[in-house]
Amino acid sequence: MDSSVLKFSDIVSARSTLRGVAKNTTLLHSKSFSRMADANIYLKLENMQTTGAFKVRGAYNKLANLSQEEREKGVVAASAGNHAQGVAFSATKLGMQSTIFMPIFTPPLKVLATKGYGANVVLMGDSFDDAFAGSQEYAKEHNATYIHPFNDPLIIAGQGTIGLEVYEQIPDVDAIIVPIGGGGLIAGIAMAIKEMNPKVKVIGVNAAGAASMVGSLKANEIITLPSVSTIADGIAVKTPGNLTFDLVQKYVDDVVTVTDTEIAHTAYLMLQRAKILAEPAGVTSVAAALFKKANLKGMNVVPVVSGGNINMQILEQIIEKGMVEEGLRACIRVIIPDQSGELKKILSIFEGLKVNIYDINHERSSSSVEVGKTLLTIKMNLQNKEQLKTIINMLKEYGLRCEIVS
Repeated sequence: MDSSVLKFSDIVSARSTLRGVAKNTTLLHSKSFSRMADANIYLKLENMQTTGAFKVRGAYNKLANLSQEEREKGVVAASAGNHAQGVAFSATKLGMQSTIFMPIFTPPLKVLATKGYGANVVLMGDSFDDAFAGSQEYAKEHNATYIHPFNDPLIIAGQGTIGLEVYEQIPDVDAIIVPIGGGGLIAGIAMAIKEMNPKVKVIGVNAAGAASMVGSLKANEIITLPSVSTIADGIAVKTPGNLTFDLVQKYVDDVVTVTDTEIAHTAYLMLQRAKILAEPAGVTSVAAALFKKANLKGMNVVPVVSGGNINMQILEQIIEKGMVEEGLRACIRVIIPDQSGELKKILSIFEGLKVNIYDINHERSSSSVEVGKTLLTIKMNLQNKEQLKTIINMLKEYGLRCEIVS
């Protein structure tokens, strides 16, 4: 399979196929992010897409083009997330059976969502590779059609419809930033955009802990990473596709990386400033703009927010870390005399400053705590960064030593 099998007309055709199924998602201008990035930032909100991610575009386009015989035999896929839901939704809508293999560790909410879209879910193995092997075996045994998450012309054409929409929504777009896992999303968007206007910059983003496309481009051949490690599980891909790699080489101007710290902070800012819930993989494009991974000053820039199906545990950590970084949440330890009335004195300081304590813990048995004393660990929400300094100073005036817990 090479890039010549995909044509711009295939993307145009995919748009007709997807009419009434995939949403023409919003392009939202963000004043806050524009100021931070020194560019005009327009967010392409695929997190608001049917099934919560762009994947339904490619999945539906692929399934809609299957023969009647292929439809009757059903489809199979392996996925720990958005591809699973896109295939399940599309198969059910088109009246065919779908079987999705998912690793055992897949968050329960994603398993339930996939089942809810009508798929038969098989949990297998500790990794995606185990689930993938199971799906391949099932496809051979049942003669079912395997639906690849990215390395397929019809999948890529479906994802490319985002490029058509962006160009209609903002004809004077200067640059578009796209998350990269296996490369299906950026391959389709890049072909669509460059065929319409070759001057538009197309920038891809790998998570630093899963930079398989960056490594492949540097080596000028497809490489396989020995392992991946990133909170952006939606783009944690060890090996790009050969078709997507060819298209990225042909159409993409640059591929950059963002760290997990940058991803987490961006996801927090998306919630706090834009009131948008997006998964870590989905905000990598925004992170690339905010942390200025490319020269975009003064340009009209469209980061594609690829999905919103976030793991709730990760969301909790992102919010906690973000609030701490902005000085809106803190944790301190203070040792006080273990006597009646001492705790009330401490709490009166917080009450006077209108500080909200949301957790407090006493520790008397630790070897670091003297007999007759108790260690308080206090977690609090603050109104601003200055409040924490005021609290520390007031506690010192009481003769108490305390430390900030990072």
